[in-house]
Amino acid sequence: MTDLSLITSVALIHLLAVISPGPDFFMALKNSLTYSRKTGIYTAVGFGLGIAVHIFYSLAGLALLISKSVLIFSIIKYLGVAYLLYIGVLSFISNPKEISLENKTHLQDISPLKAIRIGFLTNVLNPKATLFFLSLFTLVISPDTANSTLVIISSILIVDTTLWFSLVAIFFTQKRIRIIYNRYQKAFSKIFGGVLIAIGLKIAFSK
Repeated sequence: MTDLSLITSVALIHLLAVISPGPDFFMALKNSLTYSRKTGIYTAVGFGLGIAVHIFYSLAGLALLISKSVLIFSIIKYLGVAYLLYIGVLSFISNPKEISLENKTHLQDISPLKAIRIGFLTNVLNPKATLFFLSLFTLVISPDTANSTLVIISSILIVDTTLWFSLVAIFFTQKRIRIIYNRYQKAFSKIFGGVLIAIGLKIAFSK
């Protein structure tokens, strides 16, 4: 496989994986609607940093170690489950207040660092992301791939993730959507919490 075809194939595979609804999507949606568009975008930055971690351990050869060790993968898996359940329960029992569309200062908003941390932990502790990168760097990308190609691929994976979830944040914080959300905030918070809990339980009981 030529470098160009490899880069194109990896970019396409990753794009399809990113746009498939999962923990990252629902966390981006939750933070964007619960807090603000800015917080949603910072959450997307956290996802991108999480992707960088997956790439690093894959290139370092740790992916092979993780794939061979049931214990290591189980630890990653259940840490991710615990985190999703924690965030899900907090969302489910929260009592959100309406966020003004006109006021640029969001009283409920969280700091950029916290938003990035939430995105980072959600992505890094997502077992599905771990499995994806294990497959990508063992089945698609060969060990003799040129370093320049690896740099290009890594950059695409990080940028694609950040841009996609930034677009999610921008789209779902449009005025009309925000009005609907403000009207049914409590219901949406319970839905988001329930979805994150359900995803966590599904991962926990998956083989």
